[in-house]
Amino acid sequence: MSLTELLLDPFQYAFFGRAMIAGIVIGAMCGALSVFVVLRRMSYIGHGLAHSVLGGVAVGVALGVDLYLGAIAATVVSALLIDRVTRRRGLHADAAIGIVTTAIFAIGVATLSIVPTRINVEAVLFGNILGVDTTDLWVAVGVGLAFAVVLLTLYKRLVFVTFDPEVAEVHGVRTGRIELVFSLSTAAVVVASVRVLGVLLIAAAVVIPAAIARLTARTFGGTLVLATVIGVLASVVGLFGSFHVNVPSGPTIVLAGASAFAIVFAVTAGMARLRVDRARRDEAEGNKLRSVRS
Repeated sequence: MSLTELLLDPFQYAFFGRAMIAGIVIGAMCGALSVFVVLRRMSYIGHGLAHSVLGGVAVGVALGVDLYLGAIAATVVSALLIDRVTRRRGLHADAAIGIVTTAIFAIGVATLSIVPTRINVEAVLFGNILGVDTTDLWVAVGVGLAFAVVLLTLYKRLVFVTFDPEVAEVHGVRTGRIELVFSLSTAAVVVASVRVLGVLLIAAAVVIPAAIARLTARTFGGTLVLATVIGVLASVVGLFGSFHVNVPSGPTIVLAGASAFAIVFAVTAGMARLRVDRARRDEAEGNKLRSVRS
């Protein structure tokens, strides 16, 4: 099969076109979000909120309501509880995330074991490009636009709170409100990503792009832009891989990002080693010159 066929054949199917648009939007959102998540050392939040999604989906399906309603309710409740527990009781964010999201996940597992449903657990866990319909596309686009508005409107305050929340509060930034908006934005991105990435793999998608960008970019703005681009590229490559290899879309997207991280890590480590070796050689030559002169 030629390269042209590999790239164009999938678009003969309407579901792939929808999945690609949704994947690009989700990749951009996860990439941009990943910078704030990694810098805040809250990499666990994507994993935790994704588990809440499964709990909400299970309860929602059992009650006969739409999948997204259950997912939204669970993630919003999780985000609010995490924010409240963290701010009011002095617990670290990782502890609050672990307690709240694991409890909601347990509710979902218990519900699935008690109430028989027709939910496709594998698709929820690992993503499924065949399941991306028009509703999923509109949800992704709507959340993407809302997230872009939040990012553009609160960019400076988000950056300030991310790097030094105490100083930001002294300068009049309402850090509590910013933290709440960030938590709700993360919850919305997680919900929109379920169809394409799956519950178990969302956490990687909101960590890997920023990890790659931090190895190469030198400014915060550069890191944000690069992470967004990496998120999009990982989604595109992963969706093509999912179609041609016939595996769930979540694993292929994560593997595309992980492969990119491995390559960039190896290249940057090699370059750093070369710089160290060059510096040592220059120092040795300088010592020789000084010894000859003396």
